[in-house]
Amino acid sequence: HSAYPGCYALSKVLEEVMLEQYYIQYNLNGCCLRAPWIMEKDDFKYQLSFGDDVFGGPRWRDFVDASTADSYVASHTTPVMLDPEGKPVQRNFVHVDDLVSAILASIDHPAARQQTFNICMDEPVDYRQLANYLTSTRGYPSVDITTPHHATWLDNTKAKFLLGWRSVYDLHKLTDAAFDYQRSASDPRIIYYPG
Repeated sequence: HSAYPGCYALSKVLEEVMLEQYYIQYNLNGCCLRAPWIMEKDDFKYQLSFGDDVFGGPRWRDFVDASTADSYVASHTTPVMLDPEGKPVQRNFVHVDDLVSAILASIDHPAARQQTFNICMDEPVDYRQLANYLTSTRGYPSVDITTPHHATWLDNTKAKFLLGWRSVYDLHKLTDAAFDYQRSASDPRIIYYPG
């Protein structure tokens, strides 16, 4: 196990180690589905917001001054997250529908016993490709934002091979689902995970 610095990453490692020990000590039939950032409804759209309504991190408006952030909100500008070397960051996501299908595929599956699976899209979201897609489909401008973050790429091959599971969502489907989502008046957007 390895983790980046901080309590959140440490908590994920500890959870997996505890689960493994329960398997060993009590001979439990279970598995670990390792999911990256889980998206539903319009979450993916709001993780790109320069406004106070941003979902998760990074908090984009902290990288620019307030008036610039406000102008980016008005123009629907897409942040292109760059690593410290200036390369577009690749980041893993999973849509809740894909995660639910993986959970259902793993329950009592003989090949899942005491295994760990990465449950994610086949390829991580490349922030440059995302910005290009939003420009071509919606006419949104983009801006490069250098961050301290680095790319990650989870491999879901084991889940495909052993469970027969497949991710339905890719960059285009995840983006379109979030940006086309129409929230009803009875379903206000509540930010449980602020930037």
